Amino acid sequence: MNSKEVTFHINNMAYTISVDENIYKEISKYLDLEKNNDTKDLLVAYLHLSQDYHLLKKDIEDITNKLSRF
Repeated sequence: MNSKEVTFHINNMAYTISVDENIYKEISKYLDLEKNNDTKDLLVAYLHLSQDYHLLKKDIEDITNKLSRF
């Protein structure tokens, strides 16, 4: 696992964490890591990622149900 240091600038505070590169790609889809983000930006990014997860989960359940018929 390759980890990467990421600094989030949230409400004019900096938070640095180490994340897997795949997680970094997912985070940076919906959150601009080069600027100061506010709480609203975080909420919107969270909602987008939650929706992605929900759609993926539904797709997997649909495929599982189709495969269980065989």
